[in-house]
Amino acid sequence: MKISGEIVDLTKIVGKRYATFWNYKGRYRIVKGGRGSKKSYTTALWFISNMMKLKDSNLLVVRKVFDTHRGSTFAQLKTAMKRLKVSHLWKCTTSPMEMTYLPTGQKIIFRGLDDPLKITSVTVEIGYLCWAWFEEMYQVENEDDFNKVDMSIRGAIPKHLFKQITCTFNPWSETHWLNDRFFKGGAEDRNSLITKGLAIHKNTNDVLAMTTNFRANEFLDEADLNVFRTMELENPKRFEVEGNGNWGICEGTVFYRWEIREFDVNELIKSGRFETCLGLDFGYTNDPTAFVASLIDAENKEIYVFDEHYEKGMFNEDIVKVIEYKGFAKSKITADSAEEKSIKWMKRNGLPRIRSSVKGPDSIIYGIQYLQGYKVYILPKCKNFIVEIKNYIWDTDKKTGKALNKPIDDYNHLLDAWRYSVEELATKRKIKAGQYKMI
Repeated sequence: MKISGEIVDLTKIVGKRYATFWNYKGRYRIVKGGRGSKKSYTTALWFISNMMKLKDSNLLVVRKVFDTHRGSTFAQLKTAMKRLKVSHLWKCTTSPMEMTYLPTGQKIIFRGLDDPLKITSVTVEIGYLCWAWFEEMYQVENEDDFNKVDMSIRGAIPKHLFKQITCTFNPWSETHWLNDRFFKGGAEDRNSLITKGLAIHKNTNDVLAMTTNFRANEFLDEADLNVFRTMELENPKRFEVEGNGNWGICEGTVFYRWEIREFDVNELIKSGRFETCLGLDFGYTNDPTAFVASLIDAENKEIYVFDEHYEKGMFNEDIVKVIEYKGFAKSKITADSAEEKSIKWMKRNGLPRIRSSVKGPDSIIYGIQYLQGYKVYILPKCKNFIVEIKNYIWDTDKKTGKALNKPIDDYNHLLDAWRYSVEELATKRKIKAGQYKMI
């Protein structure tokens, strides 16, 4: 390849494993991979070389948090310029953070999903915004955030260009929406993954989905390879993700049908399909007081978690004030029956409809089973709820390591409150079905 008057042998710079990736021109180019698989390195080289080759092309680079660009994508693209010996043809600035190809004025623009207004208002002065690169895509937990950027890569473009979104990431959990959207249903050549470090799951007109690992990186030295050999021996589960590039399996996850999504609470309420469910779990010194609010559509089996409070050191008066401030003082609230005295006090002092939860044999497992029957949507602001639902797993027998039919007693303050909040609905459903009766 001739760049800036100099012949550059791309096979020596890029390597030989990424030919399909390099030549693909469909809409979505999705690469999950282990560490050291050169997926980000190759992606950066592709963008620099192709922007210089294809006049009028511009690139939007996206990460979940804008401030993380400097030490990752920005640095990777500058390294690509050096490897291609074209640094003198680019102007790179950090304020604003952008890169400009001096001969034509084409730009690489950097944005973060933590500033939605800047994401949706990206424009270029010269040429067309035809490419986007999501680095560390696994961190983007809300598919709607991806869709917003996807929609911005639209409009007519000259025949010599094509519109494409590239995503690169480490595959920590198979429950991520990326797996459902781009990888499921595709074939995988496991032998190729082990022998060549690369496997293609899908290769259609619209989607190229592939897995890469360190075996695809011929630039690793013996010391680098020994890191992976040691990992394989000492921590095989970690090696499956960071070494082989396979999806991490969340063993023992209690709740798995959930996603983080923006939604309009008022519009949902107006639909008349939902029942508001409020739950409260008491804490003080070591554990937080946890309050959670959700909307439940029993017919369509959907739950929308839209509000939370999570705080240590709260007195009963403080709890009442928070709930009043949130506008739920007159609403039905189900609270942990272990604090009967507190519940009675609150009933007399601002929360007239608060009630005790019903506890009995297997009430925890029954409540969990009921909630597992729903698809759950969580507002991004419910950060503590998200942490708990991610980390709430089934307990295991310490001697055998086998899973037990009970969850761990951790990451469960908001989830216990959540379970209390649906207790009445769950009880009615089970009694009607003749399956059990809560005591």
